[in-house]
Amino acid sequence: MAQEDVFKKLIAHSKEYGYIFPSSEIYDGLGAVYDYGQYGVELKNNIKNYWWDSMVLLHENIVGLDSAIFMHPKIWEASGHVDAFNDPLIDNKDSKKRYRADILIEEYLQKIEAKINKEIIKASKRFGDVFNEKQFRETNPQVKQNQAKFNAIQQRYVAAMETDDLKDIRQIILDCEIADPVSGSRNWTDVRQFNLMFETKFGSVSEEANSIYLRPETAQGIFVNFLNVQKSGRMKIPFGIAQVGKAFRNEIIARQFIFRMREFEQMEMQFFVRPGDE
Repeated sequence: MAQEDVFKKLIAHSKEYGYIFPSSEIYDGLGAVYDYGQYGVELKNNIKNYWWDSMVLLHENIVGLDSAIFMHPKIWEASGHVDAFNDPLIDNKDSKKRYRADILIEEYLQKIEAKINKEIIKASKRFGDVFNEKQFRETNPQVKQNQAKFNAIQQRYVAAMETDDLKDIRQIILDCEIADPVSGSRNWTDVRQFNLMFETKFGSVSEEANSIYLRPETAQGIFVNFLNVQKSGRMKIPFGIAQVGKAFRNEIIARQFIFRMREFEQMEMQFFVRPGDE
């Protein structure tokens, strides 16, 4: 049975037996948002409780925290989330489908790598125990050609991502003739950055309200409360702070059931040590 079919059966089973339901299903649902049913919530709570007991209650130098979902926007500026918590987004003009540009390139590189590995496996079966993979990689024309192609694209891709060169990311897609997986079209829009944080308004009057974000991770709540926890609990370094809580990410492509959602819970522990004692 294909992996995709197994995945579909898992989703159907989760709904049929009361574990996970698509959220707002009677109104056609909401993409990548799910509700935990009567058995799902019990299973999730058991996992959270087990994690909390083993992570916090069994350690004298690890304590718990429950920080707010709403946090001052300067926290996300200081952490780099406002400027850097982005994914490069590209649309296909014909299929109207939206993709992460970096994923398209990485999948293309994986295909080249798969071709190389296929040749190596064939040669390994042919030559048996005397097969020398290193020598084969250095001498086989097909492998050398694919490896050179892989290295050139990867080097260019890494440089474009590091410098945030969106034009070159698009050009790589065009040069490699990467097609839309759905339609086969190569008619792409420009690449643009897409911030993954949900923005909302904080205040009673919309005109005077401040823009804030739903937290995309729970770690920042731990960091900004470090001194509060240390002083009030008289904690001595090294010590840890653990938290279980909701996080939100406006994913461009969220198609993997509960493995990639826009609203999810994180179980996280940050352990603090003195520099040099790692």
